[in-house]
Amino acid sequence: MLLSAAAVLFYLIAAAILVRGVARGVDGRAWKLPAALALLEHAWLHIEAWHRTGVPDMHFFAALSLVSLGMAAVTTLLGARKRLDAIGVVVFPLAAVFAACYSLYGHAPQPAMSWQVQLHAWLALFAYATLAVAALLAIVLWLQERAMRNREFHGWMRALPPLTELETVLFRTLQIGFLLLTAAILAGVLFVGNLFQQHLVHKTVLSLLSWLIFAVLLFGRWRWGWRGTRAVRWTLVAMATLLLAFFGSQFVLELILKRT
Repeated sequence: MLLSAAAVLFYLIAAAILVRGVARGVDGRAWKLPAALALLEHAWLHIEAWHRTGVPDMHFFAALSLVSLGMAAVTTLLGARKRLDAIGVVVFPLAAVFAACYSLYGHAPQPAMSWQVQLHAWLALFAYATLAVAALLAIVLWLQERAMRNREFHGWMRALPPLTELETVLFRTLQIGFLLLTAAILAGVLFVGNLFQQHLVHKTVLSLLSWLIFAVLLFGRWRWGWRGTRAVRWTLVAMATLLLAFFGSQFVLELILKRT
């Protein structure tokens, strides 16, 4: 409980510093220390549970917490190097909420998993975290384009990189997330024997559909130079499908049907 409280506190401090900086249109650095401390506390919360039970905890709230931890880590790395710390205004509070939910909900009993299944699960979580950050970047890109088109030069825009640089970072993040998602799907096909059984078929089909949408988007970017609103729309549709595939299916299985 103490670990989650510390993580929540540091996340909120980092977010508050960022809100102040974005409102003033400046690219500050004071958020880095509380963000780093929040990441450490958040990660240790899961490591401690892993050591206590002997297997990684990946039930619904644990998975949400792990994905938000990955999002916070990616945001911290991007913000430190690419002037993209503004997305921490959204990511850090989300990570705080999900860390608290994980702590309050408790750690559900987790069945033993082979290293192959664990590899599939970890690759999937890393892919979700990376692609979720890409979805936030797409939203920021759309807001920035819309503001420039309407000649509305808000102060928060000064805290962001130029439009072309933001677009480049978006597609690089998409490429990394797509590779991770591809690896997760391949690991699932190779190592998860019941991937197409009734209780997992919706998750599998929606994951493959999301993969296909991301593949079309990246091909369109390479072949025809897709960008702007089209890229944003495809990114958000693919991410919504992916979220529905994993968290929608897991919500129904665990919290409604009470199955692991």
